[in-house]
Amino acid sequence: MMATLEHANFTVSDPKVSAAWMQRVFGWKTRWEGPSIAGGYTVHVGSAHTYLALYAPGNPQPSGESSYDIVGGLNHVGVLVDDIDETEKKVVKAGFTPKSHADYEPGKRFYFDDDNGIEFEVISYD
Repeated sequence: MMATLEHANFTVSDPKVSAAWMQRVFGWKTRWEGPSIAGGYTVHVGSAHTYLALYAPGNPQPSGESSYDIVGGLNHVGVLVDDIDETEKKVVKAGFTPKSHADYEPGKRFYFDDDNGIEFEVISYD
């Protein structure tokens, strides 16, 4: 039996704001939201089978570190889409700037940073 990634949990400045743009860009739904550890708040946003748990503690603080330079850093989140061109339009409309476009096996991709400094890789396999 092969394991399947069910969710990833990371800290953002405002889980509701992050969930809202992810719903507009990726078509995801909020699966659950509510109070969580350390006086924080969490929103689970994604599909019926996978999701991102967006957590904010009571007083979130930006780290200022590059995730690529620290052990355990979240380097990027890869999201598979059916229509990469349409998704890129939605990314721009959400206020983010696509970068590092590439077209190579097994598909096309681009990256963008969200308002928390989290890098997303958008991929489409044609």
